Amino acid sequence: QVQLVESGGGLVQAGGSLRLSCAASGRILSINAMGWYRQAPGKQRELVATITSDGSINYAGSVKGRFTISRDNTKKTVYLQMNSLKPEDTAVYYCNADHITYYSGTYYREEYDFWGQGTQVTVSS
Repeated sequence: QVQLVESGGGLVQAGGSLRLSCAASGRILSINAMGWYRQAPGKQRELVATITSDGSINYAGSVKGRFTISRDNTKKTVYLQMNSLKPEDTAVYYCNADHITYYSGTYYREEYDFWGQGTQVTVSS
């Protein structure tokens, strides 16, 4: 009933740019923080960037100055603009919402730590 759908991944050369989007669908009342995480082969999932509903932002040190997270609350969409990409940015990028409140039938329901399906980003050297 609630989905996070990522798009925008792909293959790019080092130094290039990509823009990821994550749209939340469903009868959503509110979403607290949204963010992007990534998981490279053989590694644990790690934080990339998060943004709260009032616009507070946090970046991982490895992407600060190169990536920009933004959010359109009316569209229930979060974006990640990735510039100056490096081969070490190669990973599956996952969208996350830490708390979603939505309608299901006539009831409010809540989801915590909700994830999208992921989108592959590959940066060639």
